[in-house]
Amino acid sequence: MKIIALLNQKGGVGKTTSTVNIGAGLCKLGKKVLLIDLDPQANLTYSLGIQGHDLRKTIYELLKGQVDITDVIVEKDGLKVIPSSLDLSGAEIELSGTAGREFLLRESLSKLNNLDYILLDCPPSLSLLTLNSLVASNEVYIPVQTEFLALQGMSKLLQTVEIVKKRLNTGLEITGIIGTRYDSRKTLNKEVVQKVQSYFGAKLFKTLIRDNVSLAEAPSFGQDIFAYKPDSNGAEDYLKLCKEILKREKVD
Repeated sequence: MKIIALLNQKGGVGKTTSTVNIGAGLCKLGKKVLLIDLDPQANLTYSLGIQGHDLRKTIYELLKGQVDITDVIVEKDGLKVIPSSLDLSGAEIELSGTAGREFLLRESLSKLNNLDYILLDCPPSLSLLTLNSLVASNEVYIPVQTEFLALQGMSKLLQTVEIVKKRLNTGLEITGIIGTRYDSRKTLNKEVVQKVQSYFGAKLFKTLIRDNVSLAEAPSFGQDIFAYKPDSNGAEDYLKLCKEILKREKVD
């Protein structure tokens, strides 16, 4: 079972979009997938048409130890989802005095089996919730917008991952960089991709996610891209990316 945190403290880079559609794509390719929304804004939850404000059992209650992990999993179009809610915004303060607070998510996930992938949608900040994600994960994927300032703040992110690896989770590795909002007609986009590749090498996925209006529209319909517009560039790109993920797994 692979546990992958999708992380970038910079907003608007396609982190939630990638989490949802990689999950849906892997599910489409026959894998058993669980998505976990660790963002208090609950964007992943609402993107899949799940009304987080109506739920009494979410990731918040799980981290607080009030419910069992099997009680918070919701099924949506073949995907398993642990939803979030605005209540999660208070978790940082409420859990600050809890012993072993960095390990709360890992302990909960250790009770799960019969899954191929768990994808964690992290908040756009280096917080206790992000720390829980990194401690629980084997791998980190970083979505990077192929535009100006894409690498801004990246050094802080890499430093955080390195500290967690050294002190709390020796098995943690950054294994994938996902180029998003790519437009091959723009010279700047190509230059950014070259810069990312020179920095990260083979960790940059060959599949680039093209800028596609359908990817922006799908969440408003509570659907992943394959359910919303299966013939769109967005669906084509994310399915291709998922196949690349599986191919890398075989090579490894």
